[in-house]
Amino acid sequence: MPNRSSDELFQLIKTLEKAEKRNFKLFVRRNAASEDLKIIQLFDVLDKLDRYDEDYILTRTKDIRKQQLSNLKAHLYRQILASLRILKDEGNIDITLHEQMDHARILYNKGLYVQSLKVLARIKETARSYDQLTFLLQALIFEKKIESLHITRSFENRAEQLSQEVEEIDQRLVMVGRLSNLALQLYGWYIRMGHARDEKDEQAVKDFFSAHLPQEAQRSEGFYERLYLYQSYAWHGFILQDLLLYYRYCQKWTDLFDKMPFMKKVESQQYIKGMHNLLNAHFLLRNQDKFHEALHQFENFHRSKEANSSGNNRVQTFVYLYIAKINRHFMDGTFTQGLKLVPHIEEKLQEYEVQLDRHRVLVFYYKIACLYFGSGDKEKAIDYLNRIINWKMDLRADLQCYARLLHLIAHYELGNFDILDHLIRSVYRFMSKMKNLSVVEKEIFIFLQRTFHLDRKQVREAFQLLRDKLKKYESNPLESRSFMYLDIISWLDSKILGIPVQEVIRERYLLEQK
Repeated sequence: MPNRSSDELFQLIKTLEKAEKRNFKLFVRRNAASEDLKIIQLFDVLDKLDRYDEDYILTRTKDIRKQQLSNLKAHLYRQILASLRILKDEGNIDITLHEQMDHARILYNKGLYVQSLKVLARIKETARSYDQLTFLLQALIFEKKIESLHITRSFENRAEQLSQEVEEIDQRLVMVGRLSNLALQLYGWYIRMGHARDEKDEQAVKDFFSAHLPQEAQRSEGFYERLYLYQSYAWHGFILQDLLLYYRYCQKWTDLFDKMPFMKKVESQQYIKGMHNLLNAHFLLRNQDKFHEALHQFENFHRSKEANSSGNNRVQTFVYLYIAKINRHFMDGTFTQGLKLVPHIEEKLQEYEVQLDRHRVLVFYYKIACLYFGSGDKEKAIDYLNRIINWKMDLRADLQCYARLLHLIAHYELGNFDILDHLIRSVYRFMSKMKNLSVVEKEIFIFLQRTFHLDRKQVREAFQLLRDKLKKYESNPLESRSFMYLDIISWLDSKILGIPVQEVIRERYLLEQK
């Protein structure tokens, strides 16, 4: 999937909705000058383009010279942002508080100190209601400034009270900062490396977590302190493949929003991410009933006002909802049925290309490849795996490794033995370089090398032998990563029983439902 042009103006225009485009033109034409008319021409041309092409732009806008283009683009960018700013979003607490803070400053500059203090009082009340600590601190600091420079006669002992409030908020902000740093750094580790690969990784993550987790964090009661504390524990458990810890704190993460439902409007993205991780935890633990219950809850949210309040929310809800829907087909063993999702996913990947990060696209490609592999279409699986392998990037070393391993197994299934020896050496070197070779992967490589020349009876016996070996490692945390990315046991069962992978998984699912 090629990257859309990185031109920032072009990207901004491609994210605009119809109402926003209409509002922009009305905004610009209110006091239209000749330069403003030119930026409308430029806007119209860019809006119709699928890819940014400067030569084409200049041919379509005869009034714009090449020397003017850079300045006009900068002006157009600022005007679009200004037009978006005046569109009211009553649900956005940040924008509401910013606007009220602007009003307080305007009143202060007019010398209307008491009126300014009244606005600040409303800001503080709203900020406290939604736990917006930074706005609360700004309001308190501004209030201190007014009280220290002017005689407002607001009430006695104001100085002591303001000082105490500022100190309390400072302490809370320090805690939020430390916990959010810890959560972000752990998440960053996972994005770069994936799960802990060996005991050295495991110990490094444990040491980092214990060194950076504030001792008093468990006593914090604020929304954001709890949110980042739960996230830190969730990422810690996920990296270490302690799935019960991961599940427990993902549940706490989403429960926090259920206890304070108004925060779903303020922190929609955090709720969406929490639901994604809760669904993922249920999927990995094979909590089928709870998975379907959480998926139903997430689908309801997908249709809610909060989920559709911004383009960002719509994109993220789409990503996590459809990852969960694919995972449902993995759990239920309905791979062929799951392929019906692919055209819609491909369409949305194209539509949301500007907003989607590469990591999410990689995940979709890998999961789609697994759907095709599980349904028996190995050629199509290879097509999607090639997209990952040929897309050079430094994200998710684990995903890069398992894409190559599944690619190798798909060629083995297709009987492409003329390239298999080369592929085995190539994938082995890559995984070794990435320090992603566990006992399970080594056993798979040995098996593939030794069996592609054997007859059918000998191969079936080899499959059974490999299955018996690998079953011993399923409960080993440092080996379980392999089973999370590749359902290798189900593949081996399918080869031993001579039935498709999805039938093996489907029969297991139906048995578990009894």
